[in-house]
Amino acid sequence: MITSELRPWLKNYPQGVPANINPDAYPNLNHLLNDTFKKFRTRPAFSCMGKVLTFDEIDRYSNQLAAYFQSRGLEPGDKIALMMPNLLQYPIALFAAVRAGLVIVNTNPLYTTREMLHQFNDSGAKAIIIAENFAANLEQIIADTPIKIVMVTSIGEMLGVKGKIVDFMVRHVKKMVPKFNLINTVTVKAGIEAGKRFSIKPFKTNPEDIIAFQYTGGTTGVSKGAMLTHRNLISNMMQMRALMAPTITEGTEICLSPLPLYHIFAFTVNCLGFFGMGGLNVLITNARDLPSVMKAFKEYKITAMTGVNTLFNALLNHDDFANLDFSGLKMTVGGGTAVQRAVAEKWKKVTNCTLAEGFGMTETSPCASCNPFDGSGKLNSIGMPLPSTDMRIVDEDGSPLATGSTGEIQVKGPQVMKGYYNRPDETTNVLKDGWLSTGDIGLMDKDGYFKIVDRKKDMILVSGFNVYPNEIEDVMALHPKVLESAAIGVPDERSGEVPKIFIVKKDNSLTEKEVLEHCKANLTGYKVPKYVEFRKDLPKTNVGKILRRELRDK
Repeated sequence: MITSELRPWLKNYPQGVPANINPDAYPNLNHLLNDTFKKFRTRPAFSCMGKVLTFDEIDRYSNQLAAYFQSRGLEPGDKIALMMPNLLQYPIALFAAVRAGLVIVNTNPLYTTREMLHQFNDSGAKAIIIAENFAANLEQIIADTPIKIVMVTSIGEMLGVKGKIVDFMVRHVKKMVPKFNLINTVTVKAGIEAGKRFSIKPFKTNPEDIIAFQYTGGTTGVSKGAMLTHRNLISNMMQMRALMAPTITEGTEICLSPLPLYHIFAFTVNCLGFFGMGGLNVLITNARDLPSVMKAFKEYKITAMTGVNTLFNALLNHDDFANLDFSGLKMTVGGGTAVQRAVAEKWKKVTNCTLAEGFGMTETSPCASCNPFDGSGKLNSIGMPLPSTDMRIVDEDGSPLATGSTGEIQVKGPQVMKGYYNRPDETTNVLKDGWLSTGDIGLMDKDGYFKIVDRKKDMILVSGFNVYPNEIEDVMALHPKVLESAAIGVPDERSGEVPKIFIVKKDNSLTEKEVLEHCKANLTGYKVPKYVEFRKDLPKTNVGKILRRELRDK
């Protein structure tokens, strides 16, 4: 039996939050989906740009699309990439993939062709559903990938009559859809319609079967797929549900979802979590469009919201935000990156709702800890471990340290990934005896609250997105005028951190403009260095390893 001595945080759990959850409450996600659809059938499930789909509609559309997937020859275990912003098509495609037994490969729509090529080949994706805005990039590399089935969707495809206007604006006025000529493609609606003629062939799914490859950076500079199982995702959904139990009422919540659903935070907490609790997810297609975020508060009685520090800060600094109606807001969750104390305090003052900071990783599906939603948490902490989750602080040898000591944070629980796809060595490096080494340096206080004080990894955290220095450096190594380089993260008021690149020239004619153009051609926007500094040499160890920490310290 686990006691409060071993889990000191238990005595500080709000009333109604259990110490443990049942990770085997559902044998697989299919069972959870069917139970949710049945329970909340007439309720609204997702809305986007004013269009609302009920649980019943999502049920029917995803069922038909799943049958279509199988009719095209996709079999359980095959990989399907989802590459689109927050649209109604996303949950339909996601649930269809689950129902067809496919493995989801969430893909950032802003990826460059280089990044797409790696992810599709590494995962072995056989199919893709992609927003037309990014189809031109796919056209350039598809011949070099295993992708055989392509579904192309538009921003307005599921929006009804309004969708035609939206698509006209996107295509012809804003010119956001580069020309492409992919062959043998179908639309999502065509797939849904065609699926009416078929039924889903039964297949067996075990709790430990993989349901998603969620890609994250690596110490080698190569993005790797964290293998998340049915049990992982169900556990994290149940853990979030248990934590929220004193605050929410199932079947009534309206959650504002501005973060992209392809990101692990919104994927689990919003698209799966709030959905599983019968909530309405209000999808924001572009979170940088602050008026669209604020418009949601005007159109809906928002009761919950997830976001990152960058977004909360931007909203608080918008002249019109403070005038909105926050009377229904009872839960705000901040994750992805540290929530600044000043932002949390101002959020509470303006909205009268506590901004609860949590902590997680792709490898933990993602939630590992969170502050309570009743305001009893601690600012500048990542809160307490979720139910059925153990966290500890260890030294460099992996030995547990005493309360108040500083060391690496480790996590253990049913939400911890199975491992990295096709990378047993990297899996062994971070997973030992069920404990996941996070790479974050922190401490635990006497009340069981954890705090991050530094990062063991060289990872750069830009608005909640992981950026690994090796990837930037590998791209720079492709430039003929670069001798060597080193990337670090530097503080930024807006994004928390931004990349900075130090370069030793091979050719003295190299300019900052050339560096940035090269990076923009090969890296997603948030990975592109904001600062470039040329140096005669870089600090190194006696064996020639570049000392990024020395560059950061200076």
